[in-house]
Amino acid sequence: MNTPETKSALLQPFQIGDLTLPNRVVMAPLTRARAGEERLPNALMAEYYTQRASAGLIISEATVVSEQGIGWPQTPGIYNETMADHWKQVVNSVHEAGGRIFLQLWHTGRASHSDFHNGDLPVAPSAIKIEGDGVHTPSGKKPYETPRALKTSELPGVVEDYRRAAEFAKQAGFDGVEIHSANGYLLDEFLQSKTNHREDNYGGSIENRYRLLGEVVEAVTSVWQNDRVGVRLSPNGAFNDMGSPDYIEQFTYVARQLDAFGLAYLHVMDGTGFGFHELGPVMTLQDIRKVFSGPLMGNVGYTRESAEEAIVDGAADLIAFGRPYISNPDLVERFQNGWPLAEDADMSVWYSHGPEGYTDFPAYQEEACSVD
Repeated sequence: MNTPETKSALLQPFQIGDLTLPNRVVMAPLTRARAGEERLPNALMAEYYTQRASAGLIISEATVVSEQGIGWPQTPGIYNETMADHWKQVVNSVHEAGGRIFLQLWHTGRASHSDFHNGDLPVAPSAIKIEGDGVHTPSGKKPYETPRALKTSELPGVVEDYRRAAEFAKQAGFDGVEIHSANGYLLDEFLQSKTNHREDNYGGSIENRYRLLGEVVEAVTSVWQNDRVGVRLSPNGAFNDMGSPDYIEQFTYVARQLDAFGLAYLHVMDGTGFGFHELGPVMTLQDIRKVFSGPLMGNVGYTRESAEEAIVDGAADLIAFGRPYISNPDLVERFQNGWPLAEDADMSVWYSHGPEGYTDFPAYQEEACSVD
């Protein structure tokens, strides 16, 4: 019979402000497309998150802050009272099971399609199209379109969308929020020179490209105390056709600016298992540590062993697990007891819109040990 390790750094408590996490295992945000065409959280979603409530922290799936931010079928929203009310059943169920949950705030930017916007083009910092195999729309996969560049006068409205979404998240009872500024979505598009060719105060220099994210963080922390707000970055990411030659300078600057806020954590996609560019050396958590003094969360491709190592070495304070949480709702218990992980779920059912491939993964049942 497998026995639990006696001293696991990964399973030790961690403090985020006045919020105590019982362990350092984080459920990463995972788009699962179960919110229906009205984008309303529901009982099936409540069951899914509650099954995983033993995580030190759950970060919800990416949740759009406005209709303009939509870019994936049947993902949830957080831009009106009805959505906030529907999220309450999810949050309350997780809390009743002893869990903690942050909501991830999302605007897909150019990674969208006019099918989501009544024929209007998706928006971006600049009119630069994603080069890729296409985007999933309500009527099937279609080629990417050249987005419309946002006017300078529109940007305060985008910031306000994030602020109001943060208010709705608070109203729904979440423990905090995470600002999604990674993976080639709107805020990441503004950060990077590959996708931001603007000539106003939001483009050109490294400082200007950071401006929109900085304004969003200021807006969200006007609603939430700073240590209940996280930010997600992907300095090495190539997903959604990203990767800029000055990525080291850009993301070093961004991390340094975010350090001043006293955030709950900085969530860094530091691994190379989710599409990465090869423009130079991989930016590591150790690189970020040099300019960011708050809690650091690592993500992408971590195993139990590599997560332990990162925490023991001081590179990370928390580790987010994505794919393992799809098929292992009891991931923490498996780590605690040395139980094997279930096989990765079949990707064909990740977005089935129903319980298949979602809530039908069983918890591990340890075989009875016979004593002679």
